[in-house]
Formats: sequence, structure tokens, C-alpha cells
Amino acid sequence: MEIEKTGLPGVLLLIPRRFGDDRGFFAETWSRARMKEAGLDIDFVQDNHSFSTRAGTIRGLHFQAPPQAQAKLVRCGRGALFDVAVDIRQGSPSYGQWTGALLSEDNGRQLLVPAGFAHGFATLVPNTEIVYKCSAPYAPETEGAVRWDDPDIGIHWGVEGDPILSEKDTLAPRLADLDSPFRYEV
Repeated sequence: MEIEKTGLPGVLLLIPRRFGDDRGFFAETWSRARMKEAGLDIDFVQDNHSFSTRAGTIRGLHFQAPPQAQAKLVRCGRGALFDVAVDIRQGSPSYGQWTGALLSEDNGRQLLVPAGFAHGFATLVPNTEIVYKCSAPYAPETEGAVRWDDPDIGIHWGVEGDPILSEKDTLAPRLADLDSPFRYEV
């Protein structure tokens, strides 16, 4: 597996090696032993699967607060999406900055989003499936969100026209109004 750094410390692009033939391909998308060798010792406890029927669906920017903060390993099972991580750790030199990656069924790339980052994605084609691992179970009492179109963050989602949003995402606060539960630690 190839591991690439992104513009934000701790957010990594993982590119599994694919073995293909005329039947399709095989790829190992996660190996605890190999990741531990690479310095990534994350105990994933839950897998999630999200399906969006329409292109232009934006989900996010979401996070879970401690003690249920989640690291996520996100990949696209079908279709294509633009995946985003935003640093929301108070005191971080990159606080409020974002990075994004195109994830698709064709490129097989995965984005590792550490705890302390808000996460979201935009579907770029119809019938897109997102599959992701989480390092803590879903805990609705710890859920938080940051507004997807916060001008102080300035994410370029790559969506034409008005996006398809949930009510929760439409009503999420701006980063300036968030009392982030995360602190930057050196």
C-alpha cells in the first residue's frame, strides 16, 4: 500500500495495490499489521456504508466529540466522490484549513481522517457508495457539525448548481460559532 501525505498533518491518502485481470481486481484495503508497520495504529471498531442516489449530494461536515471521537478511513465502493477533512483542533497551526481528495471505484484511493477533523463528502456521479471504517462507535449524543459552505473555510466541492443537503447540514453552525471539543497537542 502506498501512503501519501496531504496538505494537513495526519490526513493521509492510502492507495492500495490492485491485482487485476479480465475478471476484475483484488485489493487489500486494510491490514492492521501493515498499517502498524507504517505507524498507523488505529483500532477500527465499526464499518459504515452510505449510498447517495443523486450526484451533487453533500454530507457533512460531521464529527463526534470525545470520548467518542472518530478517526475514519473512507473509500468509494461505487461511483465517485470528493472527500474532505477540515482541521477543527483549537490551537492547531492548520485550524480551519481543509484538504480534499477524489475517491472513486476506479482509483481505489482511501482518505484517512484522524479524530479532531470534521469530515464530509460530495457525490460526483449518481448512485455513489461510500464505505468507511470508524475508530469509535456511533454515539449521537456526541455528534457535531460545521457548515458545509462556511466562507471562512472555503471548500470547493466540485458540485454544479444547488447541492442536495439534509436539514441537519443546512442548519450546522459556522466554524467561528463552534466551541470545538478538540485541542491541538504537539
